[in-house]
Amino acid sequence: MHLLCGGRSPDDPLVVARGRHVFVILNRYPYNNGHLMVVPRRHVATLAATTADERLEIVELVRRAEMALTDAYRPDGLNVGINLGRPAGAGIADHLHVHLVPRWNGDTNFMTVVGEVRVVPEALEAAATRLKPVFERLANQGVTGE
Repeated sequence: MHLLCGGRSPDDPLVVARGRHVFVILNRYPYNNGHLMVVPRRHVATLAATTADERLEIVELVRRAEMALTDAYRPDGLNVGINLGRPAGAGIADHLHVHLVPRWNGDTNFMTVVGEVRVVPEALEAAATRLKPVFERLANQGVTGE
């Protein structure tokens, strides 16, 4: 079994969607409810090291994750980003992943920065239960990525 993202695998129960080359998983240390990561199955450190098929599927699953988070959480906005290398904030510097963090007007995301505290009132398992059917519905509607 291929382990990544802190010992997690594509079979982890927090995986909310699977593609051929990429999967979507809830972040174990979220900044907000619904914080997702789009992760290549193959161990790769940079976008430059990905194949064309992997890049296409990364973008498609980021798109699908945006749609799923908008449907399930109704955020006022989203942060979408990639941290390449430890100095850029990558917790796992040698495994590429794209973060999607739902944001709401007045949210408490600043708590992590000033208080080293995270305020996330929803359990990860509850978030997975909320998101999996939305991803399944989007896949059944023909939203590409799998």
